[in-house]
Amino acid sequence: MQAGSLSMFAGMNLPNLMQIKALAKNHPNLVKDKAVVLLFLQGGPPHIEFFDPKMTAPSEFRSITGEVKTSLPGITFGGTFPKLAKMAHKLAVVRSYASGNGGHTYLSVSSGGNDLNASMSSVYSRIVGTNNPSTGMPSNVLLLPEAVQPELKLRRNFETGALPTLTSPGSLGPSFEAFNPAGGGPLKQDMELSLASTRFQDRKALLGGMDKLRRDLDSSGVLDSADEFQQQAFNVITGGVAGAFDLSREDPETLELYDTRHLFDARDLQRWYDMSRATNLLGHQMLMARRMVEAGAGFVTVSDCGWDYHANNNSPKNMAGIYPMGHQVDHAVSAFLTDLERRGLSEKVLLVVTGEMGRTPRINKNGGRDHYGNLTSLLLAGGGLKMGQVVGESDKTASLPATRKYGPTDLLGTIFHTLFDLGELRIAQHLPKDVQEIGNIARPIPELV
Repeated sequence: MQAGSLSMFAGMNLPNLMQIKALAKNHPNLVKDKAVVLLFLQGGPPHIEFFDPKMTAPSEFRSITGEVKTSLPGITFGGTFPKLAKMAHKLAVVRSYASGNGGHTYLSVSSGGNDLNASMSSVYSRIVGTNNPSTGMPSNVLLLPEAVQPELKLRRNFETGALPTLTSPGSLGPSFEAFNPAGGGPLKQDMELSLASTRFQDRKALLGGMDKLRRDLDSSGVLDSADEFQQQAFNVITGGVAGAFDLSREDPETLELYDTRHLFDARDLQRWYDMSRATNLLGHQMLMARRMVEAGAGFVTVSDCGWDYHANNNSPKNMAGIYPMGHQVDHAVSAFLTDLERRGLSEKVLLVVTGEMGRTPRINKNGGRDHYGNLTSLLLAGGGLKMGQVVGESDKTASLPATRKYGPTDLLGTIFHTLFDLGELRIAQHLPKDVQEIGNIARPIPELV
């Protein structure tokens, strides 16, 4: 009964179940009814072409995609973001955010600089438990393009090798790593059905095989109702979790709303080294993220690669890929926010869009921009934070913050303020001291709360 035993399923063993029960009993106000979706644009999205176009600067600095007016008076975005520009009153852009990172080191951003050297998503799962106790959904999920298109075969390059660090559990250990439905690993194996389908269709055979597990749980005193637990296990394995990853179950109109495949042919971009991992699947990745949240995931990381714009194919004219990929982010994010609003989830879900760094303000000799950590794109939406504003300013050439600089630790504080009561986190006795300490260092960006 390897596939049926929840003792092997994503950390839902006795210690984890006890932790969840202790958390609910002793700290009922610690965890808020919120979720985070982090859209991480790997490679370093150019902050000028995104949300700080600087069209008054000299030509070698200003946005090569031009600008578009937003719904906020006097505020413009880069020219590939017309849909988000119309939604600017529902967004918050931080123009004085700097990752402080000049290379492809993702964990420095995704960890917020915590002492555990663990991604925020892994720390989240350490606090709340590795699975949603009601649905069995992993609390920490990583969605790559391969989650949408499993047969996808991409060229491997330096970003592929660094990718696991984005959701690294650090010193917390592998039990708290993100569930990657496209990447295999122990959790993936536990979710696969290793018995014949005919046997799985026999509910009696499944429940009969779980008798020993039921007796063990009964004797431990962890469960109030073994029958309820058996039913939960059965539902999880036979579709409760797996169904959330199945986009064919989605309404066709919603699938069309998110679809970004028509925006460009990914093969046209993948022939360039810097963009060999670029895909046109981001829309459906974001749709899957919404489905994960509805199924009980609390922290979903969506990865979109191909943003290393030194000047793809050494084009002397411009960063050719910024146009289709910029429009893809515009389409996918606006669809996601529209869908959340329709479903009444805007206040529950915090969307964060950023990357590991920005891009040099001055355009290089190849018409592109190089690595730059002094300013980085950061957009947030929803989660009950204060929207409809631009936080901070950059200088005249978008080279440095002109107002108070914010960094990854401030992003950590903002995200954890959304997910937790930080005061409760500081005193939660069931947690390691290093996790409690995050409640002390985490300070949200004040304009947002």
